[in-house]
Amino acid sequence: MKQWLERVEQRHGVDLLTFRARQWVLASFGLLLIMMLLRGFMVQDAAFSWRPMAAFVLPLVLFLPSIIGRRPRGHAWLAFVSLLYFSQGVMVATLPAQALRGVAEAVLSLALFTGCMAYARFRSRQIRAQG
Repeated sequence: MKQWLERVEQRHGVDLLTFRARQWVLASFGLLLIMMLLRGFMVQDAAFSWRPMAAFVLPLVLFLPSIIGRRPRGHAWLAFVSLLYFSQGVMVATLPAQALRGVAEAVLSLALFTGCMAYARFRSRQIRAQG
């Protein structure tokens, strides 16, 4: 696996791979955040309460400074947090009425995991190469 990644880095360049991984992270993060906002609205009853919304959205929002600051370590931690959303999506996918939403959540969180891990690797190599 390590040799394959090094060949990919040599073939495409670390700068391009870092840029693509960042785009992947931003897209999957944004879509997962929107999905969690919608889910927070669906959980609420007639009276507005911020608690269901905060439970779904807050873990993602806490990583915004790392995403904006382009910190590889923050992206690595976000990858691990995305696995919580993956397991939640798999559990929701087992419910007959919500299977599509659960699969979508699992796929988005898996995409976020993959993008974050790629970005953390390529960005740290890019920083190391710059000096």
